[in-house]
Amino acid sequence: MTLALAHPGLVRTSSPPDLCTTGLPQIMSVGTAVPDTAYSQRELIDILNIVDPKIRSIYLNSAIERRFLTLPQPGEGGGRALETTGQLLAKHREQGVGMGSRAVQECLKQMGAELSDIRYLCCVTSTGFLTPGFSALLIRELELSRHTNRVDVVGMGCNAGLNSLGVTAGWAKSHPGELAVMVCIEACSAAYVFDGTMRTSVVNSLFGDGSAAIAVMAGATADEHTEQRPMPRIIDFTSCIIPEAMHAMRYDWDPAQGAFSFYLDPDIPYVVGKHARKTVGRLLARSGLRQDDIAHWLVHSGGKKVIDAVGVNLGLTRYDLRHTIGILRDYGNVSSGSFLFSYERLLKEGTVQAGEYGVLMTMGPGSSIETALVRW
Repeated sequence: MTLALAHPGLVRTSSPPDLCTTGLPQIMSVGTAVPDTAYSQRELIDILNIVDPKIRSIYLNSAIERRFLTLPQPGEGGGRALETTGQLLAKHREQGVGMGSRAVQECLKQMGAELSDIRYLCCVTSTGFLTPGFSALLIRELELSRHTNRVDVVGMGCNAGLNSLGVTAGWAKSHPGELAVMVCIEACSAAYVFDGTMRTSVVNSLFGDGSAAIAVMAGATADEHTEQRPMPRIIDFTSCIIPEAMHAMRYDWDPAQGAFSFYLDPDIPYVVGKHARKTVGRLLARSGLRQDDIAHWLVHSGGKKVIDAVGVNLGLTRYDLRHTIGILRDYGNVSSGSFLFSYERLLKEGTVQAGEYGVLMTMGPGSSIETALVRW
C-alpha cells in the first residue's frame, strides 16, 4: 500500500473544535493474553500437510508471520487427529476461560485495580457456544462478586468488540465511579475445520487465538487516574450495516463436514472499502471534526486485503495503520479483540499526547463497519 494524503473535503485549515468531554466514560487500561503455543505460517503448512500450491500461497502471502493457536497433539505417526465438534467446544471453553482470566487480570494490573473492583462484566465471543456463558464462568473462575452485573455477546463476529464497548461505556456512564470491564475471548482454533477446501483453508490461514480486556469508568474516580497519564474518553459511536452483503462473512453449520465453520467471501475487502469513508465521515461530522484532526487510527486486523482497502479508501498511510499491520503480522486476525491488541501497542509506544483524537474501527458479519471516536 502506498503512502496517501487525506481525501479532499476531509481536510481542515483551522484548529479542530475543542470538544467538552467532561463526564464521558474513559478507557482506563487494556490487557491481552494468548495461548502458550505459536506457529509460523510455514510451520503450519507442514503440520497440516498442505501440498496444494494455491493453498500454500494463501498462507505464505497473508502478511502473517506467526499465530498463537491450540492444535491437537501429534499422533504416533506425527499427524494431527481431526477434532470432533465436542472436542472443539471443550477447547473453546477451556482456552476461553484461561485466556479471558489472564487478560482481565493484566488489564486490572495496568490500572492498579483489584478483581473486587469490577461491577460490570461484558464477555464477547464468536468461536463457540456455551450456556452458561463466559461471564458466569469468569465470575466463578476469578471469584468476582456474585452481584456483578454481566452480559454475554455471542456470534456477532469480528466487529463485536466495538458493539460491546458501546454497551459497556453506556453502563459506566450511568454508574459513575464504578468499574466496567469488557473482555473479548476468541479461541479461533476451536472453530477450525481441516477439510482441504478453499473455503476453510482461507479461514485457517488467517485467524489466531487471543483474548483482550478493556476497563472503562466514568466520573470523579476516573478523573483521578487521568492526572497520572493520559487516557481517552469515549465520545461517540457509529454503525453501518450492509444488508446486501449479509452472507459475505458467516459462521454456520457445514452439513458436509458435520461441523460449524467460517465462510469469508473474496469480495469482503471491496465491500468494506466501499463503505469505510462514508462511515468514518459520519462519525467525525457528528462532532464537527475532519479526518486530519485524527492523530491515531486503530483498525481491525481483518487481513491484508481488508487493511489495504480501508487504507486506500480513507487515504491512510502505513504509519497510520502500523499497529493494525503489526498485529496481523504477529498474531493473525484475533477476531473481536484485534483492535484492542493494537490499542495496547499504541499505549506501549508512548506517543499519545493529551488532547489528541483517535478513531477505532472494526468490521465483521452483517456485513458491518463499527467506529468509535475517542479523545485523550
